[in-house]
Amino acid sequence: MEILAYGVQRDEQPILEHAFAGKHPLRCLPVFLDRDTAPLAAGYPAVSSSVNAELDAQTLTILAAGGTRLIAQRSTGFNNIDLEAAEKLGIAVYRVSYYSPYAVAEHAWTLALAVNRRLARAANRSREFDFRLDGLLGRDIHGMTVGVIGTGKIGECFARIAAGFGTTLLGWDIAENPACLDLGMTYVDRPALLARADIVSLHVPLLPATHHLIDAAALAAMKPDAILVNSSRGGLVDSAALVETLRTGRLAGVGLDVYEEETGVFFTDRSVEGIPDDTLARLVTFPQVIVTSHQAYFTHTAVGQIIEATARNIDDFAAGRTTENTLVPAAAG
Repeated sequence: MEILAYGVQRDEQPILEHAFAGKHPLRCLPVFLDRDTAPLAAGYPAVSSSVNAELDAQTLTILAAGGTRLIAQRSTGFNNIDLEAAEKLGIAVYRVSYYSPYAVAEHAWTLALAVNRRLARAANRSREFDFRLDGLLGRDIHGMTVGVIGTGKIGECFARIAAGFGTTLLGWDIAENPACLDLGMTYVDRPALLARADIVSLHVPLLPATHHLIDAAALAAMKPDAILVNSSRGGLVDSAALVETLRTGRLAGVGLDVYEEETGVFFTDRSVEGIPDDTLARLVTFPQVIVTSHQAYFTHTAVGQIIEATARNIDDFAAGRTTENTLVPAAAG
């Protein structure tokens, strides 16, 4: 089965090619899958998309007209795919339901530590041989209260690291995780978590119920010197409200690996032409903010697991198997 893979990063391509060698012919493209690039898939029965693909009904219609019958997305999240339209068009959809939760949890802590100790500012100063400590005063993580919003696999890993620092753990989720309880986590309602936590880290999926979970009211409820970290989905945070909160001098630090309007910007080089998104442009100017380009998953271990799962998904589709990774099964007949 010939496969066209979209949105393939340079470091990712050799891992993809190795995984598919001798199994399925593979062509890799750096461009993302959307309604403009979908015609490139004509004649390919399977495409593999990245998390920043725009798989709306129009894009899916173009893919179906070109003969595509399988989308194998190389990510856990699938809020970018119109599953109802895919089913109507007879396109099967698979995702990667699991990969290393340590990759994302460790990156979330990297962001928290970096904004707390002002590492970006310190590194930039050192390059200019400015070795003053003015404005670089951080706080001990030990003894802080850490709020984990979403205590699934990644949230649990984040909590384990937090426990190692010697913090007080608060959790919020629809169900309590016994492993987190064993770490000493206390589950509280969301307002209490926001009011008490020195660090708030988000680890929930983006659903209608969680869209703008951190809005203006939630930001106002947080401690003025709190640190906010989002390594899950950009739409969890109301970005405009976050800018206004920072403008008024609230929050000691913000670490973002995701952004609600990241599609078409993240994973691209905009260093020459800049970006038209005023909100993102303002966010990156705040000295207590660090924005990374949706790279929390980007480790050898996690990327390898994602690609291995994608290869299995294609084999499963070819064999007519449905698994925990199946979002839309193959059309009957």
